[in-house]
Amino acid sequence: MSKTIAEKIFEAHLEDEPFGDVSVLRLDRVFCHEITTPTAIQDLVARGKDRVFDPDKIKAVIDHVTPAKDSKTAMQGKILREWAKRHGIKDFYDIGHNGVCHAIFPEKGFVQPGFTIIMGDSHTCTHGAFGAFAAGVGTTDLEVGILKGVCTFKKPDTYKIQIVGVLPEGVYAKDIILKVIQEITVNGATNMVIEFTGNIVDEMSMDQRMTLSNMAVEAGATSGICLPDMTTVDYLWEFIKDEYSSRQDALDIFSRFKSDDDAVYAKTKTIDVSDLTPLVTFGYKPDNVKPVSQMQGTRIDQVYIGSCTNGRLEDLKIAAKVLKGHTINKNVRGIVSPATPKIFSQALEQGIIKIFMDAGFCVTNPTCGACLGMSNGVLAKGEVAAATTNRNFNGRMGKGGMVHLMSPATAAASAIKGEIANSDLFCK
Repeated sequence: MSKTIAEKIFEAHLEDEPFGDVSVLRLDRVFCHEITTPTAIQDLVARGKDRVFDPDKIKAVIDHVTPAKDSKTAMQGKILREWAKRHGIKDFYDIGHNGVCHAIFPEKGFVQPGFTIIMGDSHTCTHGAFGAFAAGVGTTDLEVGILKGVCTFKKPDTYKIQIVGVLPEGVYAKDIILKVIQEITVNGATNMVIEFTGNIVDEMSMDQRMTLSNMAVEAGATSGICLPDMTTVDYLWEFIKDEYSSRQDALDIFSRFKSDDDAVYAKTKTIDVSDLTPLVTFGYKPDNVKPVSQMQGTRIDQVYIGSCTNGRLEDLKIAAKVLKGHTINKNVRGIVSPATPKIFSQALEQGIIKIFMDAGFCVTNPTCGACLGMSNGVLAKGEVAAATTNRNFNGRMGKGGMVHLMSPATAAASAIKGEIANSDLFCK
């Protein structure tokens, strides 16, 4: 019987089917950070079950508030830090070595095609870019994952979205995923897996595919998956080269998890991006989307470039290309947060950090803080941010603040202009 990639991954990891449409899956990775995991740790300790199923399959990082900003966040870090040490979790990334979870874990080679991954974070779907089934879960599921290495899921239907055409200059992966969410709405893929296919996805780098998969949850999806190919293999090669005789051999193995040509999908949609222009959100839902041309002139107070959506090296390069030779508007605060120390170091070596600083940006350490209004860029009531993040919920970056989501190029142009602006103003 023909199967989708999600169905193949479920079949390969199936431990039990207790209720027909419910599958208990064996986990390849359990990812943890200091905001959601301490609650799970404390509950396990209280129940007398302070154990982990496999310390080598658990990866942990302090990334949301780093360094700690108050006693509460310091305690969250302390709980995670002591737990990792107690159980011999060697892949724990503390202050100075830490980065945004959905950037640093792939960067370390911890995500591979066919893997099952959970984390107490809704944007865990990012890792589906590698052909993995990755999902954000609640505290109870996280506890079970930590303790037993399994997680229960209802068998998801798959929504196949084909992205085709010729991508116009100045349009990026962020614009594409905003277009997808606009078309299918925030509830369009609820409890489903979105499988991203088409020539545009095939041509994307892994950085771009992670941007695409990252925001699948904003359309209600459990996970967003791209099919593994040679681009995937090339990204992972330094980590897997001792396991396979050649890159082609690795691709042949990973291709077992590709969807069959005649697989059955619950829904399908084709989006031709040939005429797509840069997009930006308005209002308080990710499907409130308009062309930048219709939002030009909208006042902003802050520009934030970073996050698990758009804080990778390619994103910083795109923004720096727009910013080079320009200074940001005097009425705008510009903040950039490279997503990992490696990205920060590469951006430093390539002169990208200097471009940001010369333009007037504040360059911060890798952190998730500003994205959800916890630190390093919180908005005041009535303030407006142009951000490369993933959610424009009411108060997301600070109580009473407004967030407009956009690509790094649009964010950079908006910083220069002092209002929402198209990057083609500065890239002619």
